[in-house]
Amino acid sequence: MRTTNPQVEQITPFIVMDVLEKANEMQKQGISIIHMEVGEPDFDIPECVAQAAKAAYDKHQTHYTHSLGHPDLRQAIADFYKKEYNVDVDPGCIVVTSGSSPAILLTLMLLCEPESEVIMSNPGYACYRNFTLAAHANPVLVPLRASNGFQYDIEDIKKSITPLTRGIFINSPMNPTGTLLDDSFMKQIATLGVPVISDEIYHGLVYEGRARSILEFTDKAFVLNGFSKRFAMTGLRLGYLIAPKEYIRSLQKLQQNLFICAPSIAQQAGIAALKEAEQDVEKMKAIYNERRVYMISRLKEMGFKIDAEPKGAFYIFCDARRFTKDSYKFAFNILEHAHVGVTPGVDFGTGGEGYIRFSYANSLENIKEGMDRIEAYLNTLQV
Repeated sequence: MRTTNPQVEQITPFIVMDVLEKANEMQKQGISIIHMEVGEPDFDIPECVAQAAKAAYDKHQTHYTHSLGHPDLRQAIADFYKKEYNVDVDPGCIVVTSGSSPAILLTLMLLCEPESEVIMSNPGYACYRNFTLAAHANPVLVPLRASNGFQYDIEDIKKSITPLTRGIFINSPMNPTGTLLDDSFMKQIATLGVPVISDEIYHGLVYEGRARSILEFTDKAFVLNGFSKRFAMTGLRLGYLIAPKEYIRSLQKLQQNLFICAPSIAQQAGIAALKEAEQDVEKMKAIYNERRVYMISRLKEMGFKIDAEPKGAFYIFCDARRFTKDSYKFAFNILEHAHVGVTPGVDFGTGGEGYIRFSYANSLENIKEGMDRIEAYLNTLQV
């Protein structure tokens, strides 16, 4: 008899991956696909990062590192947070992980027990909910409103806090909307007495305003960050967690048992990224911004409504209810008929239904072609 953990059965598919996999199948059949679904930089890793990785191989730095991460990398991360946010981070409070996803899991396993509750936004990054379920806790979804620019309402969060609450997820710049959290909100959430889990993976990719780290407002928080987005290092699988000192030994035990350590070669590459790749980041950011401005204009011309223009990351979250009430079906129709991959808003929760997320992590040439294809498809619909 097949038995399955009921908590696992509640985990939903990551729909963007379903779209990507279907798109890849179509490509194998010789169909030209424009990818605007996946949130992966289309740039190669910076040359300094590549050279550092090659040098690490040449020096045979291919063995286990300290479970918390190579000391030089943890110091480089601490130095980076001092330079970027003027906050003092103890290198001993950093856990280097194999991408930011293990950092999410470690944090939730540390904080949660069965029936614990974790507050998160709706819409919001789909995997927060599923990681919470994997930790045998319950997601508590707080709605974000288009009329409020998809900003959290601190009063909604306060109403959602119970004796079972173990953490509050924030994400700024946010996936899927690209919005930045207001400073006033950051100040208020730091005072609620509940651990804040701040996903800062899109920091560095900000085009208007400034992304603030939660550590600028409190040191009683958990910071999730990594190298995939800012430095285009997705395949190197390198991230990190910054946590209050009293939790580090427990996190270390989890890391030792579940993951041992992050990849040694990637850690050497990460040191180079933090110390040498800022000019590369600035070049990528300028190109992303050019694409962002172009795509916003085209989408509006086509009839999509953009309630909150993105200020960071590389996504545009569009109200598509003029065209559909079923974002899942609409996304796959766009893939089937326009040969463009996009992400249905429902992937980000019930609050995303009726929306479509477009990624501009693709060349401007491909984006223009993709917009033309979608426009041609929309012209065939009865609107």
